[in-house]
Amino acid sequence: MTRVAIFVDTQNVYYTVREAYGKHFDYRRFWAKVTANREVVAARCYAIDKGDAKQREFQTILRSIGFDVRLKPFIQRADGSAKGDWDVGITLDAIEYAEKVDVVVLVSGDGDFDLLAQKIREVHGKRVEVYGVPQLTAASLINAASEFIPIERELLLGG
Repeated sequence: MTRVAIFVDTQNVYYTVREAYGKHFDYRRFWAKVTANREVVAARCYAIDKGDAKQREFQTILRSIGFDVRLKPFIQRADGSAKGDWDVGITLDAIEYAEKVDVVVLVSGDGDFDLLAQKIREVHGKRVEVYGVPQLTAASLINAASEFIPIERELLLGG
């Protein structure tokens, strides 16, 4: 059975799906699609924790689906900007699991992950599937993936 590790850039998916479609990503449908006939070695969603009840409810839903939810505190800077980036954490985890799986799934449109996808393919010889909103996913990430799977109607709530 194909072994898979799944890494979801939750903030990126939330904002790109909302911007492109005005909807939400369907994590249950995604899980069913990405795990079919595969052994899940790791499945992580990376998010920012603002501590509100609605967010905690969402995190509980993710856990019930099968995801390990990784949280970082939301940091509001004095100048009004915010910090809450998981790029390094996702990268470290994906590199760690690349040795243990056949396929690495990355859900993000962030072009910063193009080097990660390229490295996993070239150095570790593993397949990298990238899920992202087509018009909001960096071309460099699409090109670095073994396969790009567009987030479209079938992966949207109410889609």
